[in-house]
Amino acid sequence: MTLFAAMNRSHGWILLVLVLPLFAFVSDLEIYRLYRGKKETSAEKMMKAIEEADVVFFGELHNNAVCHFFEMEVLKSLHKAHGSNLVVGCEMFESDDQLAVDEYLAGMTNDAKFEENARVWPNYKTDYKAIVQYAKKEKIPFIATNVPRRYASLVFQKGFEGLDGLSAEAKSYIAPLPILYDTTVACYNNLLHSNMGGHMSANMPKAQALKDATMAHFILKNLKEGKKFYHFNGAYHSNNHEGIVWYLKQAKPDLKITVISTAEQADLSKPDSASQNLGDYLLLVNENFPKTH
Repeated sequence: MTLFAAMNRSHGWILLVLVLPLFAFVSDLEIYRLYRGKKETSAEKMMKAIEEADVVFFGELHNNAVCHFFEMEVLKSLHKAHGSNLVVGCEMFESDDQLAVDEYLAGMTNDAKFEENARVWPNYKTDYKAIVQYAKKEKIPFIATNVPRRYASLVFQKGFEGLDGLSAEAKSYIAPLPILYDTTVACYNNLLHSNMGGHMSANMPKAQALKDATMAHFILKNLKEGKKFYHFNGAYHSNNHEGIVWYLKQAKPDLKITVISTAEQADLSKPDSASQNLGDYLLLVNENFPKTH
């Protein structure tokens, strides 16, 4: 029996054993189920199916331990299927971190210096370090796809017009201007009309769009002929085939794209109506399972 078969049969008890050193014991808990639409499926079937995609997205919840476990397993599976044709990228590193990433993968810097140079997220060590180290060990190209946060902040303050005065070097770290922007795309429209505690700005969804457009740009830049790209990001960036996926489709409508998304519920017997179509596959996790941070 494979690890995933064991996990499916016990609905996640094997995973609980793996993460037990990190968390207090949780009694009598069904941890996750995996769905394709309304129908429950297995990790083995999903892993086999996603091999056909040009780009695979894993939409995570940043503090969800089950997400991070699955992200690594998806990486291993895709690497086994595609070998040297696989490229990995993620939201958690900004495009101007690429040199720091490359130097670390090449063995030119140690862990401490890399974590300083690349301005890693606070949960890097618990949630992403293992993936980066796997890429280093297996010599898998790792792409820092996200926009530098200072440029997202600039758009939030001044709109897309704020980007016009950037230097040529600065513009090399973002998607080509002008940024395509469609307020009818639900993920941006929802931000535009949300309250956000009374602090909503019409520029908030534009800053989000800049992130999505930039991540799509660097995915396409590194998706050479014959290559496959595995990207992980916050679920909102790829839910409903919007966000980054929408930008990819504008540039290359024929790309084969698979989205794995994540949601949390107390009852895992079926996804609620808001969750069941978030991605081609849905990782439904018990909302009471301990978080990584």
